[in-house]
Amino acid sequence: MLCRKRSIRNLRFLFEPEEGSSVVELEKPGFDTAAFLASAGLGRRVIQLVPKETFFSQGDPADSVFYLQKGQAKVTVVSPTGKEATIALLSVGDFVGEEALAAMAGLRLATATAITACTTLKISREEMVRVMHMEHSFSDLFLKVILERSMRIQADLVDQLFNSSEKRLARILLLMAEFGQPGEPEQYIPKISQETLAEMIGTTRSRVSFFMNRFRKLGFIEYNGRIKVNKSLLNAVLLDQLPERNPEMPIGSPSPRRASKADSGLR
Repeated sequence: MLCRKRSIRNLRFLFEPEEGSSVVELEKPGFDTAAFLASAGLGRRVIQLVPKETFFSQGDPADSVFYLQKGQAKVTVVSPTGKEATIALLSVGDFVGEEALAAMAGLRLATATAITACTTLKISREEMVRVMHMEHSFSDLFLKVILERSMRIQADLVDQLFNSSEKRLARILLLMAEFGQPGEPEQYIPKISQETLAEMIGTTRSRVSFFMNRFRKLGFIEYNGRIKVNKSLLNAVLLDQLPERNPEMPIGSPSPRRASKADSGLR
């Protein structure tokens, strides 16, 4: 019995803290948002897409959210009559497919398509809901990205309503070259057809061709296979120095000449 009492006292000595000392609790490791979005794991996988391949199509079940790790993409909608319109451009760090987080998940409202080769993280709806509820740093980032895109869409609407088609084209080229984003702008934008640019700004291909040739003559852009956007275009837009009218081409008139070989980078 005496030995048993001594053993109990020894155990208390080992496990009870000394007077005046504090018990140190092991802290739970912090959530690493960057690491979560950079790698595959439970409920998420990395997908590679080639240009013109879709992330998802309008009418598909909305069961996941995508995070763009690399490349550029666009979001388009098609009307019941078959007319297509581009409503958003996506770059690295953007989320797309957030309609999957609605209380009642339904169908995709638009189509997301790769413009360049893309690397994207596909996150299931269940995993996205879980991590947003559990990790505030992640939900803060997600809301920030979605709000920034909402502001860009509002700016696009204002641009469409009040600016000339030439200014709208200049703005699209600057956005695709990522002027205004952190770091140095890309300058060289992905290959894109004049038809797509015309759809994005709401005008005809002939007018896009005319404006692109004028931008080149003014030194705003260069192209020989790929389009390079110069900072002078940004300055012209900011200072409102784009020519409003062209005496050689009235509004609505077709392009006065056939596309030259130098235009091949826009096809």
